[in-house]
Amino acid sequence: MPATVPPTSRPLPRRQARPAAKADRVTVRTRSTRVLERSFARQDPGVSAGSRSGRAGSTRGAAGCPITLSVTDGGLRIVTEQVPGVRSVAVGIWVGVGSVDERPQLAGTSHFLEHLLFKGTSHRSGAEIAAEMDAIGGEFNAFTSHEYTCYYTHVLAEHAELAIDVVSDVVLDATVAGSDVEVERQVILEEIAMRDDDPEDTLADVFAESVYAPHPVAAPVIGNVRSIEALRRNQIAGYYHRRYTPDKMVVAVAGDIDHADVVRWVKHAFAGRLHGSAGPQPPRGRTGLVLPQRALRVVERDSEQAHLMVGAPALPRDDPRRYALAVLTTALGGGMSSRLFQRVREQYGLAYSCYAGSHSYADAGAFSVYAGCQPGNLDQVSRLIHSELAELATGGVSDDEVQRAIGQLTGSLVLGLEDTESRMSRIGRNIMVRKKFQTVDDELAGIRGVRAEQVNELAAALLAQPLSVAVVGPYSSQRSLPAGVRALAGARASDGPDGSATARSGHTGAGGSARSAAHHRGAGSRP
Repeated sequence: MPATVPPTSRPLPRRQARPAAKADRVTVRTRSTRVLERSFARQDPGVSAGSRSGRAGSTRGAAGCPITLSVTDGGLRIVTEQVPGVRSVAVGIWVGVGSVDERPQLAGTSHFLEHLLFKGTSHRSGAEIAAEMDAIGGEFNAFTSHEYTCYYTHVLAEHAELAIDVVSDVVLDATVAGSDVEVERQVILEEIAMRDDDPEDTLADVFAESVYAPHPVAAPVIGNVRSIEALRRNQIAGYYHRRYTPDKMVVAVAGDIDHADVVRWVKHAFAGRLHGSAGPQPPRGRTGLVLPQRALRVVERDSEQAHLMVGAPALPRDDPRRYALAVLTTALGGGMSSRLFQRVREQYGLAYSCYAGSHSYADAGAFSVYAGCQPGNLDQVSRLIHSELAELATGGVSDDEVQRAIGQLTGSLVLGLEDTESRMSRIGRNIMVRKKFQTVDDELAGIRGVRAEQVNELAAALLAQPLSVAVVGPYSSQRSLPAGVRALAGARASDGPDGSATARSGHTGAGGSARSAAHHRGAGSRP
């Protein structure tokens, strides 16, 4: 398609781009609702409740970059971050529609729609959209997740108004032509085939089915061959017109721009759609719980490596323990000094990639450990991982490990805020999914406030659950898997690979066997 679509099959829990920018001064202007305004006001007594006439209140953080929010009639949210001195602007329209909104027969519709919106609108053909963005040196892209879809562009600051117009046109006025549906159907089927050819992508989907089922996030965003082949134009167009409404949208802009100008440009682009007394759609709530399962799934692939993922349900997005979880996964497998990297790779040389991570949704979450290794090493690698999980569950982490993880997380967070695209992503996602806006200082304080006893209490609770295990590699069945892998499935990590509890002071290797024999990539977790 003219604008490339990034992979939307479930990523492995790897380090993600960090939220984007110091949220320094927050200004709120609302017209049709005061809910968000009150949320901002609770963060600082200096924020006054505005009115329908658009009065504003503000608070100031550390570095001085203003973040400003307006809510229009019809519930559209417009949030900007003014970054003086930069030459680029990032524009994103976030839509609170994702694969969890699909019925089984519509699986993959949100992602299908993301493809189709670039094919043309009532004002521009797909070729014209591409040419207009190329002419200004802009980048135009989109991605679909389980809970939302985002259409975004990165342009020179002088082209901000045009960027807002083009992105709004694509999101609001797509034609969803029948001929385009047939073209993109084949593209998506190729995308599914490409996903199936990638063992790590396949592993991530299989693991999600194991750990999340029957929650909707267990299903891949991209859908499946059967559903994509069966979808019809009227189903996709109906889904689009029912769900792509202003109250489900956030327009986020970051760069050297003025908030009032952005609001004016957005209102022009949304002309005729911003009416009524509806307020913004609130963040998703808790719709169900994910229960621990004793699952072992294997997918046979003629691959040079065996790919292993093991984990269990963890925390939903707004759980106050999320910062402790980030520290936990970072200490376990978040960098070169982490336990898994040092043990599996540095000490034994059994895997190039071995790491831990976590992912969270409105009402579900999971932590996981990934390793990719030669099939002949899988038994030893699985026993080493089992041993490290057992030691973590029973012995916890040290104060030194906690402080090192805190340093890694805070550094990664701040260093990830160096460009306007990251800043736009942070403020847009924050408004879309959070019940309370989280400034960068809020997040830094949350991370720095973590103590070893909090991490250890959480580790003991999470690792007392039965583990889910997924393997992709040259294995035809569960029976063909090494004994160490089969021992992991359904086990509680507090029991070591030999079935007994293990503490770090009594560390003896992977079931006593790894020492006599000869970490997901770039781990880390976003709070």
